[in-house]
Amino acid sequence: MNKLNQALRLIRVFNDMTLSELSEQTKISIGYLSEIESGKKNPSLDVIHKYAVAFKTTESAILFFSENIQTDSKTKAALRNNILKFLKTLESFKTAK
Repeated sequence: MNKLNQALRLIRVFNDMTLSELSEQTKISIGYLSEIESGKKNPSLDVIHKYAVAFKTTESAILFFSENIQTDSKTKAALRNNILKFLKTLESFKTAK
């Protein structure tokens, strides 16, 4: 799974939204959303836009996780990885409840 797919799933979990709720809000099938979040499919820009609207953020904030970060930009890569770790930690607390 690439970082973008992982980020989309974690953003949804962080916002306490189920796939069913996101599907209803975005008019994208649950199956397709699941394939995107599991890394089996890559999201289109339209799908990124729908996630951004659903979670009241910008497309560029979401696309940050898809950037091909050069090796000389270790700070940016570390930031992206730390954000994903943080969201995973929050996910584990939410699922432990």
